[in-house]
Amino acid sequence: MPTRNPTSAKAAQATTTQADPRWAAVVARSAAADGIFWYSVQTTGVYCRPSCASRTPRPENVRFHGSCDDAERAGFRPCQRCKPRQTSALSHHAALVTEACRIIESASPGEAPTLDALAARVGLSPSHLHRIFKHATGLTPKAYAVAQRAQRLRSALDNQPTASVTDAIYGAGYQSSSRFYEQSAQVLGMRPSDYRARGAAQDIRFAIGQCSLGAILVAQSDRGICAILLGDDPEALLHELQDRFAQAHLIGGDAAYEALVAQVVAFVEAPDLGLNLPLDVRGTVFQQRVWRVLQTIPPGQTASYAEVAQRIGSPKAVRAVAQACAANALAVAIPCHRVVKSDGALSGYRWGVERKRALLTRESATEPTQPLVEKVA
Repeated sequence: MPTRNPTSAKAAQATTTQADPRWAAVVARSAAADGIFWYSVQTTGVYCRPSCASRTPRPENVRFHGSCDDAERAGFRPCQRCKPRQTSALSHHAALVTEACRIIESASPGEAPTLDALAARVGLSPSHLHRIFKHATGLTPKAYAVAQRAQRLRSALDNQPTASVTDAIYGAGYQSSSRFYEQSAQVLGMRPSDYRARGAAQDIRFAIGQCSLGAILVAQSDRGICAILLGDDPEALLHELQDRFAQAHLIGGDAAYEALVAQVVAFVEAPDLGLNLPLDVRGTVFQQRVWRVLQTIPPGQTASYAEVAQRIGSPKAVRAVAQACAANALAVAIPCHRVVKSDGALSGYRWGVERKRALLTRESATEPTQPLVEKVA
């Protein structure tokens, strides 16, 4: 009876392992994959977490497991180097950062804890807390406290229509109204009174044109391009703009504005032309962190949702990254079409997967010759 060639069997197993997305995490010693899967090595008889610092094994000797129990039932013992059954440093740090976030969020307005006080509460040195906090959230503890204060102000302006703007400012924890007004554009994107009025005092110019991807609507505030919308129905795009800026004064573009729309259309058709226009980016602190990363992905290249989450310092926020991509109202200028699944497959796109595919195909044939857009923090 013929027997299978051992060399062929090993080659087949190596091919299977290398085709598994988990192998890339093992090769990269990805701490973000810790707790998601474990791998064993047949020649040593041990199993490890993906971030194990041991020498990378040969792929034909590797098997993947969904839990420590699965690996041990298969006859493997825990690695003494990475100790896969113990809580990883990343998980421990995440728990401490979460605790620090809750402390900041529960502090009374105007009484955010200092870095020293916060570090003492969670049992770390100030420098250590500062480092792991920024790694996990993308923000320093102070910046996180500032973002929470801004969120309290937005909530007060949204939910307390009878309170004065000044009361809302002080109630959110700002110590000086004059100092706040100096920063109001960064905090709210507009003056507090305009924010409360939901853009009622703002003029938004817009025009609708056509491109190879269908209808395109381009809208501009006094700060820059605030919407680039794609679709099949021009009227539906107008309704979307009206919903987005429900109280703003919408003004149809004149001949000069039509030239700006033509510039945006040209960028959609030929990404290598670049788009040197100011953007009026409106979103939460987290969304803007994601969008800034998207603007660093060159045309013709892609990144997975997990990779974007890694780049913003929040490796477990993959779902939130996808939601931030879906909330983007600046098609192409903030290139959420360059974010794909971990296996390279195209996932949902606000303006349709076929448009996403067309944009990526077009960009893969071009090389950028100048900055793509003016990036706005």
